[in-house]
Amino acid sequence: MSNKEYRPTLAQLRTFVTIAENKHFGTAANKLSISQPSLSQALVALETGLGIQLIERSTRKVIVTPAGEQLLPYAKSTLEAADAFLAQSRGAHGTLTGPLTIGLIPTIAPYILSGLLSAINEEFTDLEPRIVEEQTKYLLQQLRDGQIDVAVIALPSEVTGMIEHSLYTEDFAVALPEGHPLANRNDLTLEDLADLELLLLDDGHCLRDQVLDLCRRASLNPSEVTNTITRAASLTTIIQLVISGLGATLVPISAIEAEARRPGVAISYFAEGVQAEREIGLVYRSSSTRSVEFLRLGELVTSAFQTAVAEQEPVRSEAVVK
Repeated sequence: MSNKEYRPTLAQLRTFVTIAENKHFGTAANKLSISQPSLSQALVALETGLGIQLIERSTRKVIVTPAGEQLLPYAKSTLEAADAFLAQSRGAHGTLTGPLTIGLIPTIAPYILSGLLSAINEEFTDLEPRIVEEQTKYLLQQLRDGQIDVAVIALPSEVTGMIEHSLYTEDFAVALPEGHPLANRNDLTLEDLADLELLLLDDGHCLRDQVLDLCRRASLNPSEVTNTITRAASLTTIIQLVISGLGATLVPISAIEAEARRPGVAISYFAEGVQAEREIGLVYRSSSTRSVEFLRLGELVTSAFQTAVAEQEPVRSEAVVK
């Protein structure tokens, strides 16, 4: 039976949320930097005060009860509101400050992160950025669970309970072995993909899905123009395969300087007006109270992207039409 006078502490709610997210008492205790007995005591105090079992314990696994699942979103919202209150008490309304966990997909993070973190360090000295690089589906899962605050991904996310904010559109270029008939062009069409054997990233990478979508838009059968056997987990490895003559690949233009300025690689561009691109944006929980801060972060992300591709334009203009 619940105690009507009982009010849970933030520490107790954080204990419940951390256990529910990790499904493991030891892991939760480590993340909260407390002992397991202290963790258990906090959870027992919360359950006793509410008169409800939130977590079912066994020797093999931890299960969130139906009542716990129902109350979990409210606990997360309460913690988010408390964090927002603390930020505002520091005079941080609309300003980036305090801890902020930012998720980025692997085809964005390596190419804009240096510029992004430099801008953060210069403009927002009180911000404590924490970076998580993961595939889209894992970032969205961590976003739902409250493990990260905001994610930079390719849109749309198609996930309920999230707010999407478009930041910029990024063109694709084609990386080919030097000497390829389509090398060093700036007039490619989607139909030209039919003349390539495209190398793709592993399943789960959104760039893989985007390339397949481009093939379908050109009325091409993806299985006929892609190398379905040879795949890699990173653009770096894909470019090495291109150098070795195993095929070609599509690269976001922000990745060209880091990945494709290597001996043995030629870069070709699509003709003006050809929609070979992806939309990049911020995604965060609709329950978050930090939307103003996230929009300011989005401006820094866009600026970092623009800086990353600024050097590409002169190179692109040198590509010849054959």
